[in-house]
Formats: sequence, structure tokens, C-alpha cells
Amino acid sequence: MKFQVINEQEPTIFNALIEGVREHIHEQIGNEAAQPLMLTARDESDQLIGGISGKTIYRNFLIDVVWVAKKHRGAGLGRELMLMAELEAKNRGCLIAQLDTLSIQAPIFYQKIGFELAGVIPEFSGSPARYFLMKKFNV
Repeated sequence: MKFQVINEQEPTIFNALIEGVREHIHEQIGNEAAQPLMLTARDESDQLIGGISGKTIYRNFLIDVVWVAKKHRGAGLGRELMLMAELEAKNRGCLIAQLDTLSIQAPIFYQKIGFELAGVIPEFSGSPARYFLMKKFNV
């Protein structure tokens, strides 16, 4: 057996690891491919001012990133983006949405729009707390 520490992203190895996980999942609960779900907002000059990126799979909307430009925060854009993304996820048959965020980001925002706390990794020296949240859809 040989072990190796690699200090940079190796796409070939990463893809092999992902494929191994997929194969195991498919054996357990069936074959389903993830479908990307991305939603963006742009201003009048076509500048990106916000968006959401994630994927839907196994009736879950897995949210990777939500961002709103600083100038546009607090005006409802984040809420509007989330509602539009949730509607698309529901149309795809999703029953829940999942995401994680740091204490220095937006855990309160997500809770205000119906997400419930599913778990927390407490903060420690040099690292903010990490919140795992989920929202059950009314379908």
C-alpha cells in the first residue's frame, strides 16, 4: 500500500474519487445524475449582482453558493433569488433544500426565509462557526 499527500487539486484523482462515491450511491439507491441549478441577477449594465449555484439530485436541492453584491444587500434580492431557485427545485420534484454557511455570513437570513438549523460546528480559534441548514418544501 502506498500513500501520497498532494498539495494541489488533481482533477483526474478528484474525478476518480467522485466516480467511486457515485458508484456506491447508485448501488444503494439507484442511478440519478445531478442536474445543475444556477440563477443569476444582473443590473441594467449587465453586471452580475447576485446569484445561486447548486444542483438537484435525489429530490434534494443542494445549494453550493449564494451571493449578492454588497451594494444590493438588504433590498430583498437574496430573498427573491432564493424563492425563484426554490420554485425551480420544486418543479424538478425536490422536497428539501440544503446548504451550509459560516457565522460571519448569513445564517439568520436563511432562517428568516424558512431554513431550519440541522447542525453546527462551533467556532474555534481561527475559524468561525459553520451552520448546516435545510428547508422542507410545501409541495
